[in-house]
Amino acid sequence: MNAVTQSLDLPSVGIQKAQPLVLGEHGVLKPGRLRWLRACSWAIPLFFLVAIPTGVFTRFFGGFWPKTNEPMQFVVSFLGALVALGIYVLAVRLAEKRNPSEIALRPMLPQLGLGLFTGAAMFSAVMGIMAVFGLYDIQAIDPAPAWTPLRKALQAGVVEELMMRAVLLRLMWRAFGPWTAFAVSCAVFGLSHLANQNATVFAAVCIALEAGVMLGAFYALTGRIWVSIGAHLAWNFTQGYVFGAAVSGMEPGPAMARSTPSVGMPEWLTGGAFGPEASLPGMVVCLAVGLAVVWLAWRRGRFATQ
Repeated sequence: MNAVTQSLDLPSVGIQKAQPLVLGEHGVLKPGRLRWLRACSWAIPLFFLVAIPTGVFTRFFGGFWPKTNEPMQFVVSFLGALVALGIYVLAVRLAEKRNPSEIALRPMLPQLGLGLFTGAAMFSAVMGIMAVFGLYDIQAIDPAPAWTPLRKALQAGVVEELMMRAVLLRLMWRAFGPWTAFAVSCAVFGLSHLANQNATVFAAVCIALEAGVMLGAFYALTGRIWVSIGAHLAWNFTQGYVFGAAVSGMEPGPAMARSTPSVGMPEWLTGGAFGPEASLPGMVVCLAVGLAVVWLAWRRGRFATQ
């Protein structure tokens, strides 16, 4: 945790002390009467503008190649992620009359790299705890191609972070302030996983607290979503491919290992069929990092009234 916060102090990450987030001050979000209502109303179409065209794009163009052609399916998903980013840029420019600094390109590589390292390290720490206490059985297998798990992790990392942090968290922050925004975005993120296979209420609570707080905190600290995208992507990839554990209720696919809960262990300790995300160790590790980053963001004045 200390290593994460120290890394965030590096000038190359592009974090300026006490600089508030850019939430939007023009167009539909200009100051004046009922700005909170305008922000909420704008959040709904922007949320679906990011999600729906991207899904249509990947399904349509992915259909030109068989599912077994994993490299081409990855290319289609990569292009779909670019479509999501492009739609977001265009929509924000038209409706909010600004260039979206939350996806500025200059700090992308260092912040994305930091997120990738953090996500992989956190999930590895969770599985280390699981192994030490005999909660999981981890067996190495012959490595399989990584195209499919990387494709799924990329889709989740880019599209979900645009929807949940750049749209929902930012616009709820514009409407009601940071703490209500965190509560709403965390709750929606957790509830959205209830439709997954093997989901439980406890799993949804874990997702809300561990991922909702942590990924939102990275956005609050940096003012951009690149660290959040990197952490989300690397967590899912490390979980599904490196360790071969279930990812948000979905059966693991091609992987380097197979990780299964130990027989007789309670689901609240292992996550059960939903995967390690729904476990107490997973929640503790991610929430600890998330709260540390929230504290650092608060110390830097990132939660100042705007």
